[in-house]
Amino acid sequence: MNKMGTIISFTFKNKVRTKSFLITTLILILLISIGMNIPYFIKVFQGDDGAKDTQIGVVAEQGNRAAELLLSYAPPATAAADEDEDTDTVAFKAFASADDAALKQGLDDEKIEGYLTFDAKGSEGVPPVTYHSKDGELDKDLKTYLQGALQQINTQLIAGDKLTQEQVAAMFAPVSIGTQQLSTDGKDGAATDESKPVINYVIVYVLLILFFMSITMTGNMIAAEVTSEKSSRIMEILITSASPLTQMFGKVIGIFLVGLMQIAIISASIAINLMLPHNASILTDFDLDLGQLNYGILVYGFILYVLGYFLYALMYAAVGSIVSRTEDLGQALMPVMMCTFVAFYIPLFSISAPDTMLIKVASFVPITSPLSMVLRIGVGEVAFWEIAVSLVILLATTFGLGWLAAKIYRTGVLMYGKRPSIKEIRKAMKAYKI
Repeated sequence: MNKMGTIISFTFKNKVRTKSFLITTLILILLISIGMNIPYFIKVFQGDDGAKDTQIGVVAEQGNRAAELLLSYAPPATAAADEDEDTDTVAFKAFASADDAALKQGLDDEKIEGYLTFDAKGSEGVPPVTYHSKDGELDKDLKTYLQGALQQINTQLIAGDKLTQEQVAAMFAPVSIGTQQLSTDGKDGAATDESKPVINYVIVYVLLILFFMSITMTGNMIAAEVTSEKSSRIMEILITSASPLTQMFGKVIGIFLVGLMQIAIISASIAINLMLPHNASILTDFDLDLGQLNYGILVYGFILYVLGYFLYALMYAAVGSIVSRTEDLGQALMPVMMCTFVAFYIPLFSISAPDTMLIKVASFVPITSPLSMVLRIGVGEVAFWEIAVSLVILLATTFGLGWLAAKIYRTGVLMYGKRPSIKEIRKAMKAYKI
Protein backbone atom coordinates (compact mmCIF):
# COMPACT_ATOMS: atom_id res chain seq x y z
CA MET A 1 0.00 0.00 0.00
CA ASN A 2 2.94 2.33 0.65
CA LYS A 3 4.10 1.77 -2.91
CA MET A 4 0.63 2.43 -4.31
CA GLY A 5 0.34 5.61 -2.25
CA THR A 6 3.67 6.77 -3.64
CA ILE A 7 2.57 6.03 -7.21
CA ILE A 8 -0.77 7.83 -6.69
CA SER A 9 0.98 10.87 -5.23
CA PHE A 10 3.64 10.94 -7.94
CA THR A 11 1.10 10.53 -10.75
CA PHE A 12 -1.17 13.26 -9.36
CA LYS A 13 1.63 15.80 -8.81
CA ASN A 14 3.28 15.01 -12.14
CA LYS A 15 0.06 15.46 -14.15
CA VAL A 16 -1.20 18.66 -12.53
CA ARG A 17 2.16 20.31 -13.27
CA THR A 18 2.19 19.46 -16.96
CA LYS A 19 1.71 22.30 -19.43
CA SER A 20 -1.05 20.43 -21.26
CA PHE A 21 -3.16 20.15 -18.09
CA LEU A 22 -2.59 23.76 -17.04
CA ILE A 23 -3.27 25.19 -20.51
CA THR A 24 -6.35 23.02 -21.09
CA THR A 25 -7.84 23.95 -17.71
CA LEU A 26 -7.08 27.63 -18.25
CA ILE A 27 -8.69 27.61 -21.71
CA LEU A 28 -11.82 25.93 -20.31
CA ILE A 29 -12.09 28.54 -17.53
CA LEU A 30 -11.66 31.38 -20.05
CA LEU A 31 -14.30 29.94 -22.39
CA ILE A 32 -16.77 29.48 -19.52
CA SER A 33 -16.12 32.99 -18.20
CA ILE A 34 -16.49 34.58 -21.64
CA GLY A 35 -19.66 32.62 -22.38
CA MET A 36 -21.32 33.54 -19.08
CA ASN A 37 -20.40 37.22 -19.44
CA ILE A 38 -21.37 37.72 -23.10
CA PRO A 39 -24.67 39.51 -22.21
CA TYR A 40 -22.74 41.94 -20.00
CA PHE A 41 -20.13 42.57 -22.71
CA ILE A 42 -22.92 43.27 -25.21
CA LYS A 43 -24.46 45.82 -22.84
CA VAL A 44 -21.08 47.49 -22.29
CA PHE A 45 -20.30 47.83 -26.00
CA GLN A 46 -23.83 48.97 -26.80
CA GLY A 47 -23.81 51.47 -23.97
CA ASP A 48 -26.82 49.84 -22.31
CA ASP A 49 -26.45 50.71 -18.64
CA GLY A 50 -29.70 49.28 -17.36
CA ALA A 51 -33.39 49.10 -17.95
CA LYS A 52 -35.00 50.83 -20.86
CA ASP A 53 -38.06 52.90 -19.93
CA THR A 54 -40.27 53.31 -22.99
CA GLN A 55 -42.83 56.09 -22.73
CA ILE A 56 -45.94 55.98 -24.88
CA GLY A 57 -48.36 58.89 -25.10
CA VAL A 58 -52.10 58.32 -24.93
CA VAL A 59 -54.30 60.96 -26.62
CA ALA A 60 -57.99 60.73 -25.73
CA GLU A 61 -60.74 62.97 -24.52
CA GLN A 62 -62.03 62.89 -20.95
CA GLY A 63 -64.37 60.00 -20.23
CA ASN A 64 -62.70 57.58 -22.66
CA ARG A 65 -62.91 54.39 -20.59
CA ALA A 66 -60.44 52.47 -22.77
CA ALA A 67 -57.83 55.21 -22.39
CA GLU A 68 -58.34 55.35 -18.62
CA LEU A 69 -57.83 51.60 -18.31
CA LEU A 70 -54.74 51.74 -20.53
CA LEU A 71 -53.18 54.51 -18.41
CA SER A 72 -53.65 52.37 -15.27
CA TYR A 73 -52.62 49.12 -16.97
CA ALA A 74 -49.95 47.04 -15.27
CA PRO A 75 -48.83 43.67 -16.70
CA PRO A 76 -48.98 40.59 -14.45
CA ALA A 77 -45.78 40.87 -12.44
CA THR A 78 -43.59 38.04 -11.20
CA ALA A 79 -41.25 38.11 -8.26
CA ALA A 80 -38.29 37.80 -10.62
CA ALA A 81 -39.43 40.77 -12.69
CA ASP A 82 -40.00 42.87 -9.57
CA GLU A 83 -36.49 42.21 -8.31
CA ASP A 84 -34.76 42.65 -11.66
CA GLU A 85 -33.71 46.27 -12.03
CA ASP A 86 -32.69 45.77 -15.65
CA THR A 87 -36.15 44.78 -16.88
CA ASP A 88 -37.49 46.97 -19.69
CA THR A 89 -40.70 48.82 -18.82
CA VAL A 90 -43.43 50.58 -20.77
CA ALA A 91 -45.11 53.63 -19.26
CA PHE A 92 -48.23 55.42 -20.57
CA LYS A 93 -48.69 59.17 -20.24
CA ALA A 94 -51.91 61.07 -20.95
CA PHE A 95 -52.07 64.11 -23.26
CA ALA A 96 -55.03 66.34 -24.11
CA SER A 97 -54.40 66.33 -27.86
CA ALA A 98 -51.87 65.47 -30.53
CA ASP A 99 -50.91 69.15 -30.68
CA ASP A 100 -49.93 69.25 -27.02
CA ALA A 101 -46.62 71.11 -26.66
CA ALA A 102 -45.32 68.66 -24.04
CA LEU A 103 -46.04 65.76 -26.37
CA LYS A 104 -44.22 67.37 -29.30
CA GLN A 105 -41.26 68.26 -27.08
CA GLY A 106 -41.06 64.69 -25.77
CA LEU A 107 -41.05 63.30 -29.33
CA ASP A 108 -38.33 65.78 -30.38
CA ASP A 109 -36.19 64.87 -27.35
CA GLU A 110 -36.87 61.16 -28.02
CA LYS A 111 -38.15 60.75 -24.48
CA ILE A 112 -41.48 59.61 -25.90
CA GLU A 113 -41.40 56.74 -28.40
CA GLY A 114 -44.78 57.53 -29.94
CA TYR A 115 -48.41 58.03 -29.01
CA LEU A 116 -51.76 56.29 -29.40
CA THR A 117 -55.05 57.77 -30.55
CA PHE A 118 -58.51 56.23 -30.29
CA ASP A 119 -61.07 56.39 -33.09
CA ALA A 120 -64.08 58.47 -32.11
CA LYS A 121 -66.37 55.86 -33.63
CA GLY A 122 -65.99 53.32 -30.93
CA SER A 123 -67.57 49.94 -30.43
CA GLU A 124 -68.59 47.87 -27.42
CA GLY A 125 -64.95 47.13 -26.61
CA VAL A 126 -61.79 49.05 -27.40
CA PRO A 127 -62.27 51.38 -30.41
CA PRO A 128 -59.75 51.24 -33.28
CA VAL A 129 -56.33 52.41 -32.11
CA THR A 130 -53.61 54.11 -34.18
CA TYR A 131 -49.94 54.32 -33.21
CA HIS A 132 -48.08 57.48 -34.30
CA SER A 133 -44.28 57.81 -34.39
CA LYS A 134 -41.64 59.71 -36.33
CA ASP A 135 -40.50 56.73 -38.39
CA GLY A 136 -44.00 55.31 -38.73
CA GLU A 137 -42.84 51.91 -37.47
CA LEU A 138 -43.77 49.87 -34.41
CA ASP A 139 -41.17 47.73 -32.67
CA LYS A 140 -42.07 44.04 -32.62
CA ASP A 141 -41.74 43.66 -28.83
CA LEU A 142 -43.62 46.91 -28.21
CA LYS A 143 -46.38 45.81 -30.58
CA THR A 144 -46.77 42.53 -28.71
CA TYR A 145 -46.92 44.40 -25.40
CA LEU A 146 -49.55 46.87 -26.66
CA GLN A 147 -51.65 44.09 -28.19
CA GLY A 148 -51.65 42.20 -24.90
CA ALA A 149 -52.58 45.30 -22.94
CA LEU A 150 -55.39 46.31 -25.31
CA GLN A 151 -56.71 42.74 -25.44
CA GLN A 152 -57.05 42.61 -21.66
CA ILE A 153 -58.70 46.05 -21.63
CA ASN A 154 -61.07 44.94 -24.36
CA THR A 155 -62.08 41.91 -22.26
CA GLN A 156 -62.60 44.08 -19.20
CA LEU A 157 -64.75 46.58 -21.14
CA ILE A 158 -66.97 43.82 -22.48
CA ALA A 159 -67.19 41.98 -19.16
CA GLY A 160 -67.85 45.22 -17.29
CA ASP A 161 -67.40 45.18 -13.52
CA LYS A 162 -68.05 41.45 -13.26
CA LEU A 163 -64.32 40.65 -13.47
CA THR A 164 -61.43 42.14 -11.52
CA GLN A 165 -58.09 43.05 -13.08
CA GLU A 166 -56.58 39.86 -11.61
CA GLN A 167 -59.34 37.73 -13.08
CA VAL A 168 -58.85 39.29 -16.49
CA ALA A 169 -55.11 38.63 -16.26
CA ALA A 170 -55.82 35.01 -15.25
CA MET A 171 -57.88 34.56 -18.40
CA PHE A 172 -54.76 35.15 -20.49
CA ALA A 173 -52.41 33.01 -18.39
CA PRO A 174 -51.04 29.94 -20.25
CA VAL A 175 -52.72 26.65 -19.40
CA SER A 176 -50.47 23.75 -18.35
CA ILE A 177 -51.21 20.40 -19.98
CA GLY A 178 -50.08 17.31 -18.10
CA THR A 179 -49.53 13.82 -19.48
CA GLN A 180 -50.75 10.42 -18.29
CA GLN A 181 -49.36 7.13 -19.47
CA LEU A 182 -51.72 4.23 -20.15
CA SER A 183 -50.71 0.80 -18.90
CA THR A 184 -50.96 -2.30 -21.07
CA ASP A 185 -54.41 -3.10 -19.67
CA GLY A 186 -55.74 0.28 -20.79
CA LYS A 187 -55.96 1.76 -17.28
CA ASP A 188 -54.59 5.15 -16.44
CA GLY A 189 -51.13 5.20 -14.97
CA ALA A 190 -49.61 7.85 -12.79
CA ALA A 191 -50.06 11.40 -13.97
CA THR A 192 -46.91 13.38 -14.69
CA ASP A 193 -46.10 17.04 -15.04
CA GLU A 194 -45.77 18.59 -18.45
CA SER A 195 -42.03 19.01 -17.98
CA LYS A 196 -39.26 19.01 -15.44
CA PRO A 197 -37.89 22.30 -14.07
CA VAL A 198 -35.51 23.99 -16.48
CA ILE A 199 -32.70 23.90 -13.91
CA ASN A 200 -32.67 20.08 -14.05
CA TYR A 201 -32.14 20.13 -17.82
CA VAL A 202 -29.27 22.59 -17.42
CA ILE A 203 -27.59 20.51 -14.70
CA VAL A 204 -27.96 17.30 -16.73
CA TYR A 205 -26.52 18.99 -19.82
CA VAL A 206 -23.54 20.32 -17.84
CA LEU A 207 -22.93 16.94 -16.19
CA LEU A 208 -22.98 15.14 -19.54
CA ILE A 209 -20.36 17.48 -20.97
CA LEU A 210 -18.17 17.47 -17.83
CA PHE A 211 -18.25 13.67 -17.50
CA PHE A 212 -17.49 13.11 -21.18
CA MET A 213 -14.61 15.58 -21.20
CA SER A 214 -13.17 14.28 -17.93
CA ILE A 215 -13.34 10.58 -18.88
CA THR A 216 -11.89 11.23 -22.35
CA MET A 217 -9.05 13.47 -21.16
CA THR A 218 -8.06 11.34 -18.15
CA GLY A 219 -8.35 8.12 -20.17
CA ASN A 220 -5.95 9.44 -22.78
CA MET A 221 -3.61 10.56 -19.98
CA ILE A 222 -3.51 7.02 -18.56
CA ALA A 223 -2.93 5.34 -21.92
CA ALA A 224 -0.25 7.86 -22.95
CA GLU A 225 1.52 7.52 -19.58
CA VAL A 226 1.66 3.72 -19.80
CA THR A 227 2.74 3.68 -23.46
CA SER A 228 5.46 6.31 -22.97
CA GLU A 229 6.94 4.40 -20.01
CA LYS A 230 6.86 1.19 -22.01
CA SER A 231 8.35 2.68 -25.21
CA SER A 232 11.18 4.37 -23.29
CA ARG A 233 12.01 1.11 -21.45
CA ILE A 234 11.46 2.83 -18.08
CA MET A 235 8.83 0.18 -17.39
CA GLU A 236 11.55 -2.44 -17.02
CA ILE A 237 13.05 -0.42 -14.17
CA LEU A 238 9.69 0.39 -12.55
CA ILE A 239 8.69 -3.28 -12.42
CA THR A 240 11.64 -4.00 -10.13
CA SER A 241 10.25 -1.46 -7.61
CA ALA A 242 6.50 -2.12 -7.82
CA SER A 243 4.35 -4.82 -9.38
CA PRO A 244 2.53 -4.02 -12.63
CA LEU A 245 -0.85 -4.19 -10.88
CA THR A 246 0.25 -1.67 -8.24
CA GLN A 247 1.43 0.61 -11.03
CA MET A 248 -1.79 0.29 -13.01
CA PHE A 249 -4.19 0.97 -10.14
CA GLY A 250 -1.89 3.67 -8.77
CA LYS A 251 -1.96 5.50 -12.11
CA VAL A 252 -5.73 5.06 -12.48
CA ILE A 253 -6.46 6.44 -8.99
CA GLY A 254 -3.90 9.25 -9.31
CA ILE A 255 -5.34 10.48 -12.59
CA PHE A 256 -8.86 10.06 -11.15
CA LEU A 257 -7.90 12.65 -8.54
CA VAL A 258 -6.62 14.87 -11.35
CA GLY A 259 -10.00 14.61 -13.09
CA LEU A 260 -11.85 15.43 -9.86
CA MET A 261 -9.66 18.47 -9.31
CA GLN A 262 -10.31 19.69 -12.85
CA ILE A 263 -14.09 19.30 -12.38
CA ALA A 264 -13.83 21.17 -9.05
CA ILE A 265 -11.92 24.03 -10.70
CA ILE A 266 -14.47 24.30 -13.51
CA SER A 267 -17.37 24.20 -11.04
CA ALA A 268 -15.70 26.89 -8.92
CA SER A 269 -15.24 29.12 -11.99
CA ILE A 270 -18.95 28.76 -12.83
CA ALA A 271 -19.92 29.64 -9.23
CA ILE A 272 -17.59 32.67 -9.18
CA ASN A 273 -19.02 33.98 -12.45
CA LEU A 274 -22.55 33.57 -11.11
CA MET A 275 -21.64 35.63 -8.03
CA LEU A 276 -20.41 38.61 -10.07
CA PRO A 277 -22.69 41.69 -9.58
CA HIS A 278 -23.70 41.97 -13.24
CA ASN A 279 -24.56 38.24 -13.31
CA ALA A 280 -26.74 38.33 -10.20
CA SER A 281 -29.92 37.99 -12.26
CA ILE A 282 -28.65 35.44 -14.79
CA LEU A 283 -30.59 32.59 -13.15
CA THR A 284 -33.87 34.51 -13.09
CA ASP A 285 -33.33 35.76 -16.64
CA PHE A 286 -33.26 32.16 -17.87
CA ASP A 287 -36.03 31.03 -15.50
CA LEU A 288 -33.63 28.92 -13.41
CA ASP A 289 -34.64 28.25 -9.81
CA LEU A 290 -32.10 26.38 -7.67
CA GLY A 291 -34.93 25.54 -5.27
CA GLN A 292 -36.41 23.26 -7.95
CA LEU A 293 -33.15 21.37 -8.45
CA ASN A 294 -33.35 17.61 -7.97
CA TYR A 295 -30.29 17.10 -5.76
CA GLY A 296 -30.46 13.37 -6.46
CA ILE A 297 -28.86 14.22 -9.82
CA LEU A 298 -25.70 15.37 -8.05
CA VAL A 299 -25.55 12.42 -5.63
CA TYR A 300 -26.25 9.70 -8.18
CA GLY A 301 -24.25 11.62 -10.78
CA PHE A 302 -21.12 11.47 -8.63
CA ILE A 303 -21.56 7.73 -8.01
CA LEU A 304 -22.12 7.06 -11.70
CA TYR A 305 -19.13 9.24 -12.62
CA VAL A 306 -16.81 7.31 -10.27
CA LEU A 307 -17.93 3.90 -11.58
CA GLY A 308 -17.94 5.11 -15.19
CA TYR A 309 -14.48 6.59 -14.81
CA PHE A 310 -12.93 3.36 -13.50
CA LEU A 311 -14.73 1.34 -16.18
CA TYR A 312 -13.20 3.38 -18.99
CA ALA A 313 -9.89 4.13 -17.24
CA LEU A 314 -9.17 0.42 -16.91
CA MET A 315 -9.91 -0.06 -20.62
CA TYR A 316 -7.56 2.81 -21.51
CA ALA A 317 -4.84 1.36 -19.25
CA ALA A 318 -5.21 -2.12 -20.75
CA VAL A 319 -5.01 -0.80 -24.32
CA GLY A 320 -2.05 1.44 -23.48
CA SER A 321 -0.15 -1.52 -22.05
CA ILE A 322 -0.21 -3.51 -25.31
CA VAL A 323 1.08 -0.63 -27.48
CA SER A 324 4.84 -0.31 -27.77
CA ARG A 325 4.99 3.01 -29.65
CA THR A 326 3.12 6.23 -28.90
CA GLU A 327 2.54 6.67 -32.65
CA ASP A 328 0.27 3.60 -32.63
CA LEU A 329 -1.69 4.65 -29.56
CA GLY A 330 -4.38 6.66 -31.38
CA GLN A 331 -5.35 3.77 -33.62
CA ALA A 332 -5.37 1.28 -30.75
CA LEU A 333 -7.61 3.53 -28.64
CA MET A 334 -10.17 4.03 -31.41
CA PRO A 335 -12.58 1.26 -30.22
CA VAL A 336 -12.58 2.63 -26.65
CA MET A 337 -13.09 6.20 -27.88
CA MET A 338 -16.00 5.06 -30.04
CA CYS A 339 -17.61 3.61 -26.91
CA THR A 340 -17.23 6.95 -25.10
CA PHE A 341 -18.76 8.82 -28.05
CA VAL A 342 -21.74 6.43 -28.13
CA ALA A 343 -22.17 6.78 -24.36
CA PHE A 344 -22.17 10.59 -24.71
CA TYR A 345 -24.25 11.15 -27.83
CA ILE A 346 -27.11 8.79 -26.96
CA PRO A 347 -28.24 10.82 -23.90
CA LEU A 348 -27.21 14.15 -25.44
CA PHE A 349 -29.53 13.74 -28.43
CA SER A 350 -32.28 12.26 -26.24
CA ILE A 351 -32.36 15.00 -23.60
CA SER A 352 -35.79 16.14 -24.84
CA ALA A 353 -37.12 12.54 -24.78
CA PRO A 354 -35.51 10.84 -21.78
CA ASP A 355 -38.06 8.03 -21.48
CA THR A 356 -37.60 6.39 -24.86
CA MET A 357 -36.82 2.69 -25.13
CA LEU A 358 -33.31 3.49 -26.39
CA ILE A 359 -32.44 5.43 -23.21
CA LYS A 360 -34.04 2.81 -20.98
CA VAL A 361 -31.97 0.05 -22.55
CA ALA A 362 -28.80 2.20 -22.58
CA SER A 363 -29.20 2.92 -18.85
CA PHE A 364 -28.58 -0.78 -18.12
CA VAL A 365 -25.72 -1.38 -20.60
CA PRO A 366 -22.46 -0.77 -18.66
CA ILE A 367 -20.62 1.27 -21.31
CA THR A 368 -23.57 3.67 -21.74
CA SER A 369 -25.31 3.50 -18.34
CA PRO A 370 -23.27 6.19 -16.49
CA LEU A 371 -24.50 9.05 -18.68
CA SER A 372 -27.85 7.58 -19.74
CA MET A 373 -28.90 6.97 -16.14
CA VAL A 374 -27.91 10.53 -15.21
CA LEU A 375 -30.30 11.72 -17.92
CA ARG A 376 -33.17 9.53 -16.66
CA ILE A 377 -32.64 10.56 -13.02
CA GLY A 378 -32.47 14.25 -13.93
CA VAL A 379 -35.29 14.76 -16.41
CA GLY A 380 -36.94 11.38 -16.91
CA GLU A 381 -39.09 8.95 -14.99
CA VAL A 382 -37.08 6.23 -13.27
CA ALA A 383 -37.86 3.90 -10.37
CA PHE A 384 -35.39 3.33 -7.54
CA TRP A 385 -35.05 -0.36 -8.37
CA GLU A 386 -33.95 0.58 -11.90
CA ILE A 387 -31.21 2.80 -10.49
CA ALA A 388 -30.13 0.04 -8.10
CA VAL A 389 -30.03 -2.61 -10.84
CA SER A 390 -28.06 -0.29 -13.15
CA LEU A 391 -25.52 0.46 -10.40
CA VAL A 392 -25.12 -3.23 -9.53
CA ILE A 393 -24.55 -4.18 -13.18
CA LEU A 394 -22.09 -1.32 -13.63
CA LEU A 395 -20.23 -2.19 -10.41
CA ALA A 396 -20.00 -5.89 -11.32
CA THR A 397 -18.80 -5.03 -14.83
CA THR A 398 -16.18 -2.64 -13.44
CA PHE A 399 -14.81 -5.32 -11.11
CA GLY A 400 -14.82 -7.91 -13.90
CA LEU A 401 -13.13 -5.53 -16.29
CA GLY A 402 -10.63 -4.62 -13.56
CA TRP A 403 -9.62 -8.28 -13.30
CA LEU A 404 -9.34 -8.58 -17.09
CA ALA A 405 -7.45 -5.28 -17.44
CA ALA A 406 -5.04 -6.41 -14.72
CA LYS A 407 -4.32 -9.61 -16.65
CA ILE A 408 -3.82 -7.70 -19.91
CA TYR A 409 -1.69 -5.03 -18.22
CA ARG A 410 0.46 -7.62 -16.45
CA THR A 411 1.07 -9.29 -19.80
CA GLY A 412 1.19 -6.29 -22.12
CA VAL A 413 3.80 -4.16 -20.35
CA LEU A 414 6.41 -6.86 -20.92
CA MET A 415 5.60 -7.47 -24.59
CA TYR A 416 7.59 -5.37 -27.06
CA GLY A 417 7.74 -5.12 -30.82
CA LYS A 418 4.58 -5.20 -32.93
CA ARG A 419 1.21 -4.92 -31.28
CA PRO A 420 0.28 -8.45 -30.12
CA SER A 421 -2.82 -10.16 -31.46
CA ILE A 422 -5.71 -11.25 -29.26
CA LYS A 423 -4.54 -14.86 -29.54
CA GLU A 424 -1.03 -13.94 -28.37
CA ILE A 425 -2.42 -11.93 -25.45
CA ARG A 426 -4.66 -14.82 -24.36
CA LYS A 427 -1.73 -17.24 -24.51
CA ALA A 428 0.49 -14.92 -22.46
CA MET A 429 -2.30 -14.22 -19.93
CA LYS A 430 -2.57 -17.93 -19.13
CA ALA A 431 1.07 -17.93 -18.04
CA TYR A 432 0.47 -15.29 -15.37
CA LYS A 433 -1.87 -15.33 -12.41
CA ILE A 434 -3.32 -12.27 -10.68
